[in-house]
Amino acid sequence: MPDAITSIGEILIDFLPIVEHGATVGFRMHVGGSPYNVAMGVARLGQPVAFAGKIATDFFGRHMRAHVEAEGVDTRFLIEVDALSTLAFVAYEHGEPAYSFYGEGAADTLVTPDDLPQALFDDTRILHFGSISLLRGSTPTAVEYAAKRLKGRALLSFDPNLRPGLVRDEAGYRALLARLFGLADLVKISAADLGWLMPGRPLELAAAALRAYGPALVVVTRGGDGALALRAGDEQIYHTPGVPVHVADTIGAGDSFNGGLLAALYERRATSRAALEALPNDQLAACLRFATTVAAITCSRAGADPPRRAEVDAHMRTL
Repeated sequence: MPDAITSIGEILIDFLPIVEHGATVGFRMHVGGSPYNVAMGVARLGQPVAFAGKIATDFFGRHMRAHVEAEGVDTRFLIEVDALSTLAFVAYEHGEPAYSFYGEGAADTLVTPDDLPQALFDDTRILHFGSISLLRGSTPTAVEYAAKRLKGRALLSFDPNLRPGLVRDEAGYRALLARLFGLADLVKISAADLGWLMPGRPLELAAAALRAYGPALVVVTRGGDGALALRAGDEQIYHTPGVPVHVADTIGAGDSFNGGLLAALYERRATSRAALEALPNDQLAACLRFATTVAAITCSRAGADPPRRAEVDAHMRTL
């Protein structure tokens, strides 16, 4: 699949709680992992996308591969390995999902630079990365290697999607994040994650400090309050309002936003830093509105279940 979006990182199994009368009575299995969720979201929106990573050959790995194939995500860069699968159990704390991860030495942590074929670098027009793939095993090195090789050749999209509970070496992790912020052309980050990175700073000042690392575009998502965006060389802050929906849960909302934004940028051929910088403000606003709508629809139902293009278009006609 030439000229595609590639999302690199973890694919895993989420166990989402089954709640009855306020108590968790069981869990339901779903395929997840932030970078994979982004790839799935892009595919459902009708744009070409590949996923790069490793999966196990166990029951969970076979289930994951079947899911990737059924969603129409290109599997050329998906490698099977004799290892365990990462499992993530989700609980709710103060209305927000909290994650417990099990998978030391699991398949998704074992990606190395040598695993990445030349076709990935030849065919990728947008590379998306982030989340727990930056925290475990050799995969962080592979992700950074891919971003460095594609710098200036593809649009680099980074969402740190922080999991502070998994951080063992905070200084080393912050140093890696700083390097990736410096490589990225597009940074999407939640307000909560930005608060962890830059505690005590007002949101807009923190976003401006993040822009100083060098990305052409910084987007900060604010849940039901929408998003704000800052462009390089432009002191204006662009606000996108939230899309009102009845919220079932917020699992996968940020990933759906990323998928929507990348699909919209790809549709407009904003697949390089220069093209993103040249994108007119009204077209950027349309991309952000589209992404916000995609995320809102995802929040209207349980789990990371991003919408298809027809559903998004129909919803936007009602706004």
